[in-house]
Amino acid sequence: MEMATNTSVPAGTEIARPFLPAKDFDLSKRFYQALGFTAVLDSDEVAIFRIGTSSFILQKYFQKEWAENFMMQLIVDDLDSWWNHVLALDLPEKFGVPAPKPPAVQPWGLRIAYVIDPSGVLWHVAQRRPNTAHDE
Repeated sequence: MEMATNTSVPAGTEIARPFLPAKDFDLSKRFYQALGFTAVLDSDEVAIFRIGTSSFILQKYFQKEWAENFMMQLIVDDLDSWWNHVLALDLPEKFGVPAPKPPAVQPWGLRIAYVIDPSGVLWHVAQRRPNTAHDE
Protein backbone atom coordinates (compact mmCIF):
# COMPACT_ATOMS: atom_id res chain seq x y z
CA MET A 1 0.00 0.00 0.00
CA GLU A 2 1.53 3.29 -1.06
CA MET A 3 0.56 6.39 0.86
CA ALA A 4 -0.10 9.65 -0.97
CA THR A 5 2.25 12.48 -0.07
CA ASN A 6 1.23 16.08 0.34
CA THR A 7 3.92 18.17 -1.31
CA SER A 8 2.63 21.39 0.29
CA VAL A 9 3.68 20.26 3.77
CA PRO A 10 6.98 21.81 4.87
CA ALA A 11 9.67 19.16 5.14
CA GLY A 12 12.91 19.27 7.06
CA THR A 13 14.17 17.39 10.08
CA GLU A 14 10.86 17.05 11.93
CA ILE A 15 10.55 14.61 14.80
CA ALA A 16 7.52 13.47 16.77
CA ARG A 17 7.92 12.92 20.51
CA PRO A 18 5.18 11.46 22.71
CA PHE A 19 4.62 12.72 26.26
CA LEU A 20 4.77 9.93 28.85
CA PRO A 21 3.22 10.29 32.31
CA ALA A 22 5.19 10.00 35.53
CA LYS A 23 3.50 9.20 38.83
CA ASP A 24 6.84 9.55 40.65
CA PHE A 25 8.94 11.75 38.36
CA ASP A 26 12.33 10.99 39.97
CA LEU A 27 11.68 7.23 40.11
CA SER A 28 10.65 7.21 36.44
CA LYS A 29 13.78 9.14 35.44
CA ARG A 30 15.97 6.61 37.25
CA PHE A 31 14.03 3.74 35.61
CA TYR A 32 14.63 5.03 32.09
CA GLN A 33 18.28 5.78 32.76
CA ALA A 34 18.75 2.23 34.10
CA LEU A 35 17.17 0.84 30.92
CA GLY A 36 19.73 2.74 28.86
CA PHE A 37 17.93 5.89 27.76
CA THR A 38 19.96 9.10 27.84
CA ALA A 39 18.48 12.21 29.43
CA VAL A 40 19.07 15.07 27.01
CA LEU A 41 17.02 17.53 29.06
CA ASP A 42 16.16 17.37 32.75
CA SER A 43 14.01 20.13 34.25
CA ASP A 44 11.55 20.37 37.13
CA GLU A 45 8.52 19.49 34.97
CA VAL A 46 9.80 17.46 32.00
CA ALA A 47 12.76 15.31 31.00
CA ILE A 48 13.57 14.33 27.43
CA PHE A 49 15.00 10.86 26.99
CA ARG A 50 16.68 9.53 23.86
CA ILE A 51 17.68 6.10 22.67
CA GLY A 52 19.07 5.66 19.20
CA THR A 53 17.26 8.14 16.97
CA SER A 54 14.06 8.11 19.05
CA SER A 55 13.06 10.21 22.02
CA PHE A 56 10.14 10.94 24.31
CA ILE A 57 9.20 13.57 26.87
CA LEU A 58 8.65 12.32 30.41
CA GLN A 59 6.35 14.73 32.19
CA LYS A 60 5.65 15.36 35.83
CA TYR A 61 1.99 14.59 35.30
CA PHE A 62 -0.01 11.46 36.06
CA GLN A 63 -3.52 10.27 35.37
CA LYS A 64 -3.96 6.61 36.27
CA GLU A 65 -6.43 5.69 33.50
CA TRP A 66 -4.25 7.32 30.84
CA ALA A 67 -0.97 5.87 32.12
CA GLU A 68 -2.32 2.32 32.34
CA ASN A 69 -3.60 2.53 28.74
CA PHE A 70 -0.45 4.06 27.26
CA MET A 71 1.91 1.89 25.21
CA MET A 72 5.27 2.48 23.58
CA GLN A 73 7.20 0.32 21.14
CA LEU A 74 10.98 0.05 21.10
CA ILE A 75 12.30 -1.89 18.10
CA VAL A 76 15.74 -3.35 18.73
CA ASP A 77 18.29 -5.23 16.65
CA ASP A 78 18.91 -7.97 19.22
CA LEU A 79 15.95 -8.74 21.48
CA ASP A 80 17.77 -11.53 23.30
CA SER A 81 20.54 -9.13 24.38
CA TRP A 82 17.92 -6.60 25.47
CA TRP A 83 16.08 -9.27 27.43
CA ASN A 84 19.28 -10.25 29.26
CA HIS A 85 19.91 -6.56 29.99
CA VAL A 86 16.36 -6.10 31.37
CA LEU A 87 16.62 -9.22 33.54
CA ALA A 88 19.97 -8.09 35.00
CA LEU A 89 18.38 -4.81 36.13
CA ASP A 90 15.95 -6.57 38.54
CA LEU A 91 13.31 -3.95 37.74
CA PRO A 92 10.63 -5.33 40.13
CA GLU A 93 12.99 -5.12 43.11
CA LYS A 94 14.59 -1.78 42.24
CA PHE A 95 11.56 0.06 40.85
CA GLY A 96 8.48 -1.75 42.19
CA VAL A 97 7.21 -2.65 38.71
CA PRO A 98 5.60 -5.91 37.54
CA ALA A 99 8.00 -8.60 36.34
CA PRO A 100 8.86 -8.16 32.64
CA LYS A 101 7.41 -10.77 30.27
CA PRO A 102 9.96 -12.73 28.22
CA PRO A 103 10.22 -12.54 24.43
CA ALA A 104 7.55 -14.43 22.51
CA VAL A 105 6.23 -14.28 18.96
CA GLN A 106 2.86 -12.55 18.98
CA PRO A 107 -0.07 -13.45 16.69
CA TRP A 108 0.69 -10.39 14.53
CA GLY A 109 4.22 -11.69 13.82
CA LEU A 110 6.49 -9.60 16.03
CA ARG A 111 8.67 -11.18 18.69
CA ILE A 112 8.17 -9.01 21.76
CA ALA A 113 9.19 -8.73 25.40
CA TYR A 114 7.01 -6.58 27.67
CA VAL A 115 8.21 -4.11 30.31
CA ILE A 116 5.98 -1.90 32.46
CA ASP A 117 7.36 1.37 33.80
CA PRO A 118 6.71 2.74 37.33
CA SER A 119 3.62 4.65 36.11
CA GLY A 120 2.02 1.69 34.32
CA VAL A 121 3.15 2.49 30.76
CA LEU A 122 3.53 -0.75 28.78
CA TRP A 123 6.63 -1.01 26.59
CA HIS A 124 6.71 -3.48 23.71
CA VAL A 125 10.40 -4.26 23.14
CA ALA A 126 10.30 -5.83 19.71
CA GLN A 127 12.81 -7.65 17.53
CA ARG A 128 13.48 -5.79 14.26
CA ARG A 129 12.56 -7.96 11.29
CA PRO A 130 14.93 -8.04 8.31
CA ASN A 131 13.70 -6.51 5.06
CA THR A 132 10.63 -5.01 6.74
CA ALA A 133 10.35 -1.33 5.90
CA HIS A 134 8.01 -0.45 8.78
CA ASP A 135 10.51 -1.85 11.31
CA GLU A 136 13.12 0.73 10.23
